[in-house]
Amino acid sequence: MSVRSDDTPARRLISSGSSFEALAGYSRAVVDGRDVHVSGTTGFDYATMAIADDVVVQTRQCLANIAAALAQAGCTLDDVVRVRYLLTDAADFARVAPLFGEAFARARPAATAMVVGLVDARMKIEIEVDARIPAPCAPPPHDWGPVTGA
Repeated sequence: MSVRSDDTPARRLISSGSSFEALAGYSRAVVDGRDVHVSGTTGFDYATMAIADDVVVQTRQCLANIAAALAQAGCTLDDVVRVRYLLTDAADFARVAPLFGEAFARARPAATAMVVGLVDARMKIEIEVDARIPAPCAPPPHDWGPVTGA
């Protein structure tokens, strides 16, 4: 990883391998210093490019896809500070909200849910998150070394 002159890690792009990224000119996630911005992520299984019809299954896949991108960035769902849920049907919120609660129980990020139209009629949900890579453990202010004769 390259470093900027202020010792902050430089911008890094993360790809899921989805053909959509190259087609539309975006990255699954962008790491800028300790900030991680994960693009809107749908329920496609990137290995097979298949998507389930059920919104609950799609939501689980969205969260798995996001967790994989965050892992590449050096963080987890517990490091998410902001989440946006884009649903095509408001009635689906009650079915998927418990999954959100489970995924973000520790992070408790700021959140917004919206009802929208998505670019593919098979998509019932899209989730976008921002996270912060945890700071490395700071060394103690003084290293007194081993204590002898104690």
